[in-house]
Amino acid sequence: MTLLDEKRPPAGPVRPPEPPSRTASWLRDLRLGIRFAAAGGREGWIRTLLTAVGVGLGVALLLTAASVPHMLDERSARDQARSETKISESPDASAKKSDSTVLRIEASTEYHDRSITGFLMRAEGAHPVVPPGIAALPAPGEMVVSPALGKLLGSPGNELLRQRLPYEVTGTIADEGLRSPGELWFYAGSDTLTRATGGHRVAGYGDPGPSDPLPPILIVLTIMVCVVLLAPVAIFIATAVRFGGDRRDRRLAALRLVGADIRMTRRIAAGEALFGSVLGLAIGLVLFLLGRRFVGHIEVWDVSAFPSDMAPDPLLSVLIAFAVPLTSVVVTLAAMRSVVIEPLGVVRNGRGRKRRLWWRLLLPLAGLAVFGLTGKVEEYGPVNPYPVAGGAVLVLGGLALLLPWLVEACVKRLRGGPVPWQLATRRLQLSSGAASRAVSGVTVAVAGAVALQMLFAAMNDDFNRITGQDPSRAQIYAASEIVGGEAAVHTIEEFRATKGVTQVIGTVEAYATKPGTYKGEEIQPTTSFTVGDCATLRELARITSCRDGDTFVVHPKDKGQAGWVDQTARKGKEIEFDTYNRSRPPLRWTLPADARTVGSRTDPLGEDRWGIMVTPGAIDARTLPSAQTIAQIRYDEDVPDAAEYIRNTAARLDPGMRVASLNSVERDRQYASIQTGLQVGATAILLLIAASMLVTQLEQLRERKRLLSVLVAFGTRRVTLGWSVLWQTAIPVVLGLAVAVAGGLALGATLCWMVGKQVSDLLLFLPLAGAGAGLILLVTLLSLPVLWRLMRPDGLRAE
Repeated sequence: MTLLDEKRPPAGPVRPPEPPSRTASWLRDLRLGIRFAAAGGREGWIRTLLTAVGVGLGVALLLTAASVPHMLDERSARDQARSETKISESPDASAKKSDSTVLRIEASTEYHDRSITGFLMRAEGAHPVVPPGIAALPAPGEMVVSPALGKLLGSPGNELLRQRLPYEVTGTIADEGLRSPGELWFYAGSDTLTRATGGHRVAGYGDPGPSDPLPPILIVLTIMVCVVLLAPVAIFIATAVRFGGDRRDRRLAALRLVGADIRMTRRIAAGEALFGSVLGLAIGLVLFLLGRRFVGHIEVWDVSAFPSDMAPDPLLSVLIAFAVPLTSVVVTLAAMRSVVIEPLGVVRNGRGRKRRLWWRLLLPLAGLAVFGLTGKVEEYGPVNPYPVAGGAVLVLGGLALLLPWLVEACVKRLRGGPVPWQLATRRLQLSSGAASRAVSGVTVAVAGAVALQMLFAAMNDDFNRITGQDPSRAQIYAASEIVGGEAAVHTIEEFRATKGVTQVIGTVEAYATKPGTYKGEEIQPTTSFTVGDCATLRELARITSCRDGDTFVVHPKDKGQAGWVDQTARKGKEIEFDTYNRSRPPLRWTLPADARTVGSRTDPLGEDRWGIMVTPGAIDARTLPSAQTIAQIRYDEDVPDAAEYIRNTAARLDPGMRVASLNSVERDRQYASIQTGLQVGATAILLLIAASMLVTQLEQLRERKRLLSVLVAFGTRRVTLGWSVLWQTAIPVVLGLAVAVAGGLALGATLCWMVGKQVSDLLLFLPLAGAGAGLILLVTLLSLPVLWRLMRPDGLRAE
């Protein structure tokens, strides 16, 4: 026996090694894919970064959307915290005065169509309550302002605003006292404010007051806005994980050559996608955190937020963290089923089986069926959000699945044409899937926007009230309850002397009653008493002839109300004006027996005016007790800042004077806020879609680097290749817009049926289609520099 014989193992059957478990195989192949993505050289890193950047943009927007609930809660909490707790108005209100109460009057205004909210304040004791955001009440003649208002006051060209707020700025309102960083807000101190001059007593802050719940149709609208804004983001992320698929598949074919099977290559591809998506999560988080720092300086459609408000909901954040990688793996495995990876190459561009249409129609039809089964939304009934959101997702997802079939069916029939057109159509005929994926986000976004615009248009009449106001007769309404007596006459004269004013319908108004003693449930006859010149009274009543000193009894259209006016306005009899001061007797005045009876006329404010109307020669308006001054002002719109001069006059005469612009249509605030949210979200989605198409375009150009260099080497002009790139983008986008318009109109009509409204406009898709077409030109222009760079002879070099 030799030494070798001693080391020989004993004879017997040899057991083969146990195959690894299924989970171990999955983990091993995923790790191998991650290694290829992380250490795959320059090409591997470029593809991984493209995927990560694409996913990161989508994740950043998803995190922003997940922050919206917290942002709205914080805004609402700060708004409630500064809401005042008023002391009930009572005849003996002085008994409510304490060491901490404050007199306050609103002094809000507008400046260049921007609302500025402000209050004049005066402490009634040594320890006054203060609103959130300031440490102490401003002294008389001083004010504290929000940062945005301080910046506006300090900007050149705003001298009119500085004249309107002639207070010394001594402080800044902190964030906890503002709803948003762009809010224009101020508190000013006063030493003349009293109860008699319009001040009301405030005992504290933090009274939210009653809130109106959203009507059911607005709930449906809100759900649709969320679905329409987030669906393109999900499609964009699913598209981003497939960047660089051609090069990846060629590398996987090399793995088949060394012994990998089909399932292993799919799992390796899933590992690469998983690494790119996880890296995209990190990039998205970084983009979100960086963007959050600057969100306070960004204002879109008059909406802004504090950086601290942008905090994603924890549950939604966890869902995003798990859903994005899972989506990347599922999408990659699904895409690999349409590719045959063999040891000697990849079968992708050969003639495989045609895309089937029938199953692609099932999703949108199922979505419409869900809406039909859900039924109409009752006006006051509860709304189940899940069928509404689910039906919308099915319809929009079905449109995205329908687009690849349509693009393939259309481009295969295209023949001939100029050289750029032939290059573009041939490229689409060879590989239309990538182009369809790039455009699917546009399709879904436009389809959802068309449906929402139809729903908005159908609901417009319900939430846009016709006010009856006539801006052609007067554009501004001003009223003051504390400007009376001689000051009232002076106020009307001041408005007439203001720059740009062409007409003032100025009146001094009080209430006249029938003298006598009334007991129990007896109602003392009362009517309005208006003093104005003849030109003014002609705007308020149907008066044919008028001279100073005339008096009129104006009857409303309602005969019953006219009889009530006549009970007070008895010609040749006395009427009295209540002074609301029991220490002095009421003022009495005799209505002339020759007073004429005329009919009422609607004023520019949209109100019918009736009662007793007299000219200044009949009574001295300065003697009327408890009178108020009303001015309806028309100005020349060709005079720059004419409206601002009028508001300056009002602020100088009475800082608490109510000044409002007259509009023929008034929009519901809840409806307007939802529409503003849609505009903000649509702007962000359009930017994301543009970024998506640009990244996809750059990725496709990089894949065709060698082909472009060959074409240039054979004498193809750069302009020809530039036009071919434009057509390659334009053809799928045009087809996508056609699908989007058809699907959006169907979805919009279904939603209108659900809320019981009629479709009012079928041409709303035109601006949205124009926006989609604009994206084509934008993406093409941005990709041209990269195209010129790739068309170099060194692109033919190979390693």
